[in-house]
Amino acid sequence: MSLQGLAPAAHHFAMIADLERLARGDIRRLMLLMPPGSAKSTYASLLFPAWWMARNPACAVIAASHTASLAEHFGRGVRTLLAEHAPRLGVAMQPDARAAGRFMTNQGGAYFAVGVHGAVTGRRADLALIDDPVSSVVDAESGRAREQLWNWFRSELVTRLKPNGRMVLVMTRWHPDDLAGRLMEQGGWSVLQLPALAEGGDPLGRDPGAALWPEWENREALLAKRSILGERAFATLFQQAPLHGTGGVFNITRLHMIDQAPVGTAVRAWDLAGGGDVARNPDWTVGLRLLRDVDGRFVVEDVRRLRADTKTVSGLIRHVAEVDGAAVAIGLPQDPGQAGLFQVAALTSLLAGFRVECSPEINSKVERAKHVASQVAAGNVSVLRAPWTRAFLDELELFPCGEKDDQVDAFARAFTMLAPTAQPARFKDLSVFAR
Repeated sequence: MSLQGLAPAAHHFAMIADLERLARGDIRRLMLLMPPGSAKSTYASLLFPAWWMARNPACAVIAASHTASLAEHFGRGVRTLLAEHAPRLGVAMQPDARAAGRFMTNQGGAYFAVGVHGAVTGRRADLALIDDPVSSVVDAESGRAREQLWNWFRSELVTRLKPNGRMVLVMTRWHPDDLAGRLMEQGGWSVLQLPALAEGGDPLGRDPGAALWPEWENREALLAKRSILGERAFATLFQQAPLHGTGGVFNITRLHMIDQAPVGTAVRAWDLAGGGDVARNPDWTVGLRLLRDVDGRFVVEDVRRLRADTKTVSGLIRHVAEVDGAAVAIGLPQDPGQAGLFQVAALTSLLAGFRVECSPEINSKVERAKHVASQVAAGNVSVLRAPWTRAFLDELELFPCGEKDDQVDAFARAFTMLAPTAQPARFKDLSVFAR
């Protein structure tokens, strides 16, 4: 079989293997969690039910989706496959029960399509298949909607399953507390969870950063999509790693979005990251420029981010300093130990002619961030609209629960430089290390 001219990919064979295990009875509960566009429904909700009913023509199937129309769409596809291959499969439809969402085989088997929350009273299932139970981000974020789906699953669907019945859940993750999340917490499910971009310990053996189905959507296309969606949405929908909506430190609804920065005093604070393979998702080096206007309000004017080797990072820091001008002070963190002192000394020497302020990071990341977070909560911080803005807001919203915090660290350091009462002690003379 091919999909629009494409041969089955590795993740399709992995799905097939797990579905065959379910059919044999090796497992009874199977969860298939994959990003949009991975053809999971083609294999799990069209081909598998048809194959199952051909092998078990007297069995009953209940297939549920977020709406009855979607469930019937899958049912129509299953019915068409069975009808087209009836002579070879040895199974046919009863002529008086051939609706898209409700049809029966000539051996007593039945297929019943229903939308989640729909009534299944009076039905029994040897196989219960749930595909795409969440219709939108609105439902995903609604605690009430999640609870309604959970109650329907427990009180309606599970009670309809025969003693030796099997269940398959096919979905893209939407929220940490979605149906898949709750079921994984309970245990008892075999889970095939595949991100769009491979991470460490990939079930398919992909190298970190490799695309799930490059013939359909390659790495470059996925990275472009991530830049549009933002880190949170991409992590949830494409990496199958949903994050909570807020980390609770920054209330980003209190940030003001502006198109032009006012006049004021500006600083540029850097958070330095070591080099590393980009595919392994290392930390970022971040340079954040923060301005304080004449009224004492703060404006995030610019954010530079990159992942690169030490030479490239040093070159960027020098270039950005030249663009900012000598009036903009530069803040650098000094890691503990001799290596940290030499790193700061080397950068200070590179930045000769500019005002450089170096200090160690004191207290926890959250404690350091709370000072500027209080200004955000008070409505005293604005952010310039720019290509970097979405990634910046995503990180603030998720902190400290998000995957990265490099921009938050740079933000906190820049605020400390502009707010004297929050300033830690600085190392003023590093010339001895620069010799």
